[in-house]
Amino acid sequence: MFNLSTILESSAQKNPNNIAFTFGETGFSYAQINGAANQVANGLIQSGIQKGDKVALSCLNLPYFPIIYFGILKAGAVVVPLSVLLKKNEVAYHLKDSDAKAYFCFIGNEVLPMGERGYAGFSEAEKCKDFYMIMPKPEMASPIENTKTLGMLMSGQSPALESVMTSPYDTAVIIYTSGTTGKPKGAELSHSNLHLNAQLSKDLFDMNPSDKCLVTLPLFHIFAMTTMMNAALLADAEGVLLPRFDPKVVFDIMEKQGITIFAGVPTMYWALLNAKKQNPDLNFDKITEKLRVAVSGGASLPVNVLDSFQKEFKVQILEGYGMSEGSPVVTFNQTDVGCKPGSVGTPVWGVQVKLVDKDGNEVPQGEKGELIYKGHNVMKGYYKKPEANAQTLKNGWLYSGDVAIKDEDGFFFIVDRTKDMIIRGGLNVYPREVEEVMINHEKVSLVAVIGIPHESHGEEIKAFVVLKPDMTVGEDELKMWTKERIADYKYPRVIEFLDALPLSATGKILKKELRKK
Repeated sequence: MFNLSTILESSAQKNPNNIAFTFGETGFSYAQINGAANQVANGLIQSGIQKGDKVALSCLNLPYFPIIYFGILKAGAVVVPLSVLLKKNEVAYHLKDSDAKAYFCFIGNEVLPMGERGYAGFSEAEKCKDFYMIMPKPEMASPIENTKTLGMLMSGQSPALESVMTSPYDTAVIIYTSGTTGKPKGAELSHSNLHLNAQLSKDLFDMNPSDKCLVTLPLFHIFAMTTMMNAALLADAEGVLLPRFDPKVVFDIMEKQGITIFAGVPTMYWALLNAKKQNPDLNFDKITEKLRVAVSGGASLPVNVLDSFQKEFKVQILEGYGMSEGSPVVTFNQTDVGCKPGSVGTPVWGVQVKLVDKDGNEVPQGEKGELIYKGHNVMKGYYKKPEANAQTLKNGWLYSGDVAIKDEDGFFFIVDRTKDMIIRGGLNVYPREVEEVMINHEKVSLVAVIGIPHESHGEEIKAFVVLKPDMTVGEDELKMWTKERIADYKYPRVIEFLDALPLSATGKILKKELRKK
C-alpha cells in the first residue's frame, strides 16, 4: 500500500520546521503544509468524498495548491488539476469528462476571473456536487452567493489524519493533455508513476535540503508538479512560488532568495536572455553565484538560446524530454552519463526508449522514427478513452507521436511532432529544422513554422517571425538568407512578422492559434 502524500508526510516528520514553500515574504514549514493538507482531507471525507473519487483543482502557484493537492490525495481521492486559463465551457467539459465530484477554484482577479468562470462551468456539470472558492485569505467570504470556500471546508477540522491508504497502482492524478488536436484527454497517472518520476528527478538534479527551487512553471502542469514540487518535497528542499512569469521579478527573486535550481520552458529562457541584455546595469553576480542547475523541458530548446544562456548565467542547462502520459520524464541530459547540446539526452532510470517506423519496426541508428517508450512512467491510460488507448499503448509501449533520431552515443534528438510534419510536394519537412536555421539570423528573436494549404504542393511552408527589438529585415531578404542554409524545398515561401507569438499557460508556442491566421 502506498499513497503519494507520503512524500509530504515523511518530510514533515523528519524536518517539520524546514521551509517547504515560500510565497512573497512568507515561508510555510513542512509541518504547516502537512497540517493544512490534513484539514482539507478531513473536510473532504466529512463532505462524503470517498476513495477513488475525482476532485478538480484550478489554482495559481500559491501555497494553496500543494495544500489542496495533498489534501485530496490524503483523502484517497484523485486530483484533477486544471489550467487556470480555462473558460466556462472548457471547465464544464473537464469536470464532466473526469467525473469530478468536487471542484476547488481560486477566485482570480479582474484580468483572470478564474472563480467566475470556474463557478459558471461547475454549474453546468451536474455530477459535480461541491464547489469551493479559494480566497486570498481563509476568512474571506466568496463573492458568489451561497458558495462555500476553502476556509469553510477547513474550519474546525483537525490538522491530524491517518491518510487513506491506496495501492501504488491506483490513480493519483488525471492530467489533461493540451488538446492540440480534438478534445483534451485525461492521462491517468498512478501513485507509483508519480513517486518514481519525482525520485528520479530529484536524483537527476541532485536536489538536497539546502536547495531553493524557483517554481514559476504552473503547478497544474505535470512538468512543474513532478520535477519541482514533488521532487523538492522528496529532497526536503524549498519551493519558492511565483504565480506569473516575469523576467525582472524572476531576477529579483533569484537574487534575494538565492535560488539554486530553476526550471523553465524555452520561451522563458529566451525572455530571460532578452531581459538581461536590456538591463546591463543589473548585478547578476549574486544570481550566477547561487544558481547551480537550470532545467528545460516542454518543447525543444534552440541550441543558440541554450549556448547563450549557459554563457551569460554560468550554469549548465539540462534539457530533457517528457510528456503528460510519461509522468512526465522520459529522457534527460544526465551529468553522470554526459550531455549534448540540442539533444534531450538518454533514457532515465527504468525507462526503455526506441524509434520505430510506421509499421512499428525499429529504425537504424541515425534515421528518423517515432519515439516510443515503456517503463514505470507510462500512464495507466486515457480516462474513459479505449480507442485512444488502443492507438497510443501497444504491448506496454507508449507511442509518443514525436519524431526523433538517435546518434551513435545513444543520445536522442527530437525532430518534431508527427502531426506537425509538413508534406510539401511529397517531401517531408520538419518545422523544428527550419526554425533552428532561422533563429540563427542576427535579427531574428523567435520563430515558429507551420504548413499551410497549397493548390499544387499540398502544403506550403510558412514562418511566423518575431524580430529582436529595433531590428528590421525584409521578407524576401530573410527568405533568401534561409534558402542559402537549407535544402530548397524546406525554406519558407511565406513569412509573416509578428510582435509576439501566442503562448500557452505553460509557455509553449501555440501553433494551433497560428494556423487560424
